[in-house]
Amino acid sequence: MFNEEVFNFDINNIKNDLAMEGLSISEEDVSLFKQFASEEIDMPNLIETIKSEINEI
Repeated sequence: MFNEEVFNFDINNIKNDLAMEGLSISEEDVSLFKQFASEEIDMPNLIETIKSEINEI
């Protein structure tokens, strides 16, 4: 079950942790993980999407 409030809390904590390491998470990343959390996409598609984004850089 997807809980938006818990998800946003977790994402904010992850953003803070990454910021301490000099890294960041984009709104596109958050959107992608929301799709995964709400079961709109499955793990293989999530992985392929991330791989294709990395290859575009």
